[in-house]
Amino acid sequence: MQRIGSYAKGVWIEAGAGARPIADAATGEVIAEAGNDALDVAGMVAYGREVGGPALRALDFHDRARMLKALALHLNKNKQALYDLSFTTGATQKDHAFDIDGGIGTLFVFASKGRREMPEGHVLTDGAWEPLGKTGAFGGQHVYTPRLGVAFHINAFNFPVWGMLEKVAPALLAGVPSIVKPATATAHVTELCVRLMLEAGVLPEGALQLVTGGVGKGLSVLGPQDAVTFTGSAATAAVVADGLPRGVPFTAEQDSLNSSILGPDITVESPEFDIAVKEILREMTTKAGQKCTAIRRVLVPQPLLQPLSERLAAQLGKVVVGDPRKDGVRMGSVVSLSQRRDVLEKAGIIAQEAELVFGGQDGFSPEGDLEKGAFVAPHLFVCSDPDGAEKIHETEAFGPVSTLMPYRDLGHACALANRGEGSLVASLITHSGDVAREVVAGIGAWHGRVYINNRDSAAEATGHGAPMPHLTHGGPGRAGGGEELGGIRAVKHYMQRVAVQGSPDILGAITGRFIPGATKSDGDTHPFQLRFNELQIGRTLTTEAREITLDDIEHFAHFTGDTFYAHMDEEAAKRNPFFPGRVAHGYLILSFAAGLFVEPNEGPVLANTGLDNLRFLKPVSPGDSIRVHLTVMDRKSRTEEYGEVRWHADVRNQDDEPVAEYELLTMVAK
Repeated sequence: MQRIGSYAKGVWIEAGAGARPIADAATGEVIAEAGNDALDVAGMVAYGREVGGPALRALDFHDRARMLKALALHLNKNKQALYDLSFTTGATQKDHAFDIDGGIGTLFVFASKGRREMPEGHVLTDGAWEPLGKTGAFGGQHVYTPRLGVAFHINAFNFPVWGMLEKVAPALLAGVPSIVKPATATAHVTELCVRLMLEAGVLPEGALQLVTGGVGKGLSVLGPQDAVTFTGSAATAAVVADGLPRGVPFTAEQDSLNSSILGPDITVESPEFDIAVKEILREMTTKAGQKCTAIRRVLVPQPLLQPLSERLAAQLGKVVVGDPRKDGVRMGSVVSLSQRRDVLEKAGIIAQEAELVFGGQDGFSPEGDLEKGAFVAPHLFVCSDPDGAEKIHETEAFGPVSTLMPYRDLGHACALANRGEGSLVASLITHSGDVAREVVAGIGAWHGRVYINNRDSAAEATGHGAPMPHLTHGGPGRAGGGEELGGIRAVKHYMQRVAVQGSPDILGAITGRFIPGATKSDGDTHPFQLRFNELQIGRTLTTEAREITLDDIEHFAHFTGDTFYAHMDEEAAKRNPFFPGRVAHGYLILSFAAGLFVEPNEGPVLANTGLDNLRFLKPVSPGDSIRVHLTVMDRKSRTEEYGEVRWHADVRNQDDEPVAEYELLTMVAK
């Protein structure tokens, strides 16, 4: 029997006093034990703060992003071991895609976002700099810096890999060390994943620690610089929250009565009807329904209730339930016998207000030992009176259980969806934009994500409950917290937003970005002839001036076909409140600006990839002249061969008045 270890203060500690058994979910055989009452959780917290935190913060965002990618590559190379062990949790090979592959994919996503959306530095800016005086010599900038504590992640049993990695990835990218506490029933899979991550050899000491088993009173040492994330039942979340010291940030993802609405535009012959059947079937059977995003309530137009019920029953009848290692099995077991008891108890509560139209444990014969394995048959209910029902709208059977309910109109459907008092995701199957708009307006306030699918998007739709680290995850009410924990927002969750005030030079030194008004530098070499690593923030090219003539304007108009009256008709242009008469095209100004600053010879500049924040600030009339101040604003490494340079282009007229401003993006060789 395996003794599942904890990784604390740089060493592995075997299970000891107070260890609890872990059984194979499909066979009932005890395969491991986990837990150690003597584990020094308080010491782990201190170790993370004092060793892991400084080591992570010494790395910049791109260093941490590369670290995440290296972890993902190593796990991907060794994921077969995770697959093999995960069968013991009742998961099928197809389920592994949601947990193991989904978790690895999350690491890849955050690694990519870190390189593309975050600076090659230690401070993350938020919004633009704000001048606080007339001359721009003093101003303010919001920035994010890492919290100086640890992130303590308490995870549920259903996703031992993805549930951990979706939290660890943004925390590490933010520069905050993680302590992971998985549910005991699947802690052996999480432990293997942590071992593989440590074997990759890229994590700084103290960046990742693991607690298998209970934490005792270890959470009592946490403080306001730490953060606790929780996934599990509402009852357990309440216990954890009550035990935390005041001021500790706490985010809970808990009971979620997710719903799916079939639009009133759907008929049995519609492609959307088949899509709905596929979605509901998948959500009932994937991970044996043990997903926080699984569909628990299906809201159906009254005429579709019977056809949908019959079609789902027919499809569920083809699902083979049993030991996930056996050929032909499509749905495995729930995670444990205790979880089976809980699911069946909750299904019994639902049965008080709904009719079981398919499944149930009576006569159930899985491909495995029903007494020893934690097998649960699919349960499909129909509730004919959803308005009069109460328990269905507050009871989550965390297994292959779903209830169909009829609705009268869209307002009624939205009201029923909202009676769940918040969910991680609600879905809508419709081909009508009007239906989609009304439903989003009606339910959006209660749900972390609204997933809409139809014939146009079905081929690429991610699914009602697919892992989506780049989007918002979490809603108010039962789902808990209301925190936006998707994409870079998740990284910011582990950082502190602070307003910094000072001169442009000081703020530029803090942010690593050029701020208008800061000191510029020039040189004899054209900056387009300098390689990526040679381009310093603030390096500026000031061009010669070029006069814009009436012939230039007319030639540009006829050559491009842009003969808008403000460029061609003097009297019409004067009647326009924005122009003194005929003026140059905005894109002519951009074109001439490029002609002024571009170096034509072959060099390190590889490509112009776009421009941001373009503004035309003052009209340019025939006879005016323009010059450009082109300044290196920011740099981000992209690959070993090249990086992205952001240039601030300041276009001014003969009176030194700004006429246009934008940010140019180029790829530059290293």
